Amino acid sequence: MALRGGIDLGGTKIQAVVVDAEHVVLGQARRPTPTTGGPAGVADAIAAALREAAAAAGVETADLAHAGIGSPGTVGAAAGTVSSARNLPDWAGAYPLGPELRERLHTPVALGNDVQVATDAEAALGAGRGHDSMLGVFWGTGVGGGIVLGGRPWVGRGGAGEIGHVVVKVDGARCPCGRRGCMEAYAGRAALERHARALHDKGEPTELFKIARKRGRERLTSGIWAEALDRQDPLATKLIDRAVAMLGAGVASCDNVLDVEIIILGGGLGVRLGQAYADRIADAMAPHLFFSDRPPPVVVAALGDLGGAIGASLLAPA
Repeated sequence: MALRGGIDLGGTKIQAVVVDAEHVVLGQARRPTPTTGGPAGVADAIAAALREAAAAAGVETADLAHAGIGSPGTVGAAAGTVSSARNLPDWAGAYPLGPELRERLHTPVALGNDVQVATDAEAALGAGRGHDSMLGVFWGTGVGGGIVLGGRPWVGRGGAGEIGHVVVKVDGARCPCGRRGCMEAYAGRAALERHARALHDKGEPTELFKIARKRGRERLTSGIWAEALDRQDPLATKLIDRAVAMLGAGVASCDNVLDVEIIILGGGLGVRLGQAYADRIADAMAPHLFFSDRPPPVVVAALGDLGGAIGASLLAPA
């Protein structure tokens, strides 16, 4: 049985799986993404997570046919490099993540963009089956996109799908990428947290940080936002409402260019908040769609939290 490893590298968590030839998950592990230590520290954490998942499957990483890594940033698949991964700690320049992990794991390693591999997994195994075109919208630490056109992934020159950096407000809020007015500046979890802290410091009441302390979390995870929304927390509600509006405008603008058959909502926040919020995003898209008489359905990723890691396991080393 050809076992494969898959890693979904996110700004908050590292999800690892070991799957068999039928894509059944035999072992999995999750670790927080390091906040210090730079790329080498992230590589160490990835290796540790996959070793743990392999142990849960009763094997070692050297027994795997290969391991795939879905990473944020710009991926140089041939050289195994990752650059511009701004939601990861101290990630400056291009880092040879593939070669470094190959040395740590003792198995071939393939790299792909995190959101694109998750979109590809939904196309092959999940909510996108039966569709020739789709847009994956992954709402998590940032806002990422994956594109399938004519049944094939569209990666451009290596940086396609960065829908989080569609401008929704000229000279608007500062984005983690350093530019202004990007959709991610209003909807990405990291930007939401930064804005929540700033408003709370100015006196706006919120339960967000009390929930985080109770859970022993340093960052406002998707689960913390969901709990705050369940409590009808006013600050969380205000910021998520604004995020939905900006997602509606930005995703609609992308669809006006691509005209896809289906939009798949994934990512930590997307999966956690579920179809009710997918429907809200669809409603927020409606005023901005050029072909408003035939809007694409917006559905939650069927593979859930494991979709990115399963998608990464589908990558094959060159």
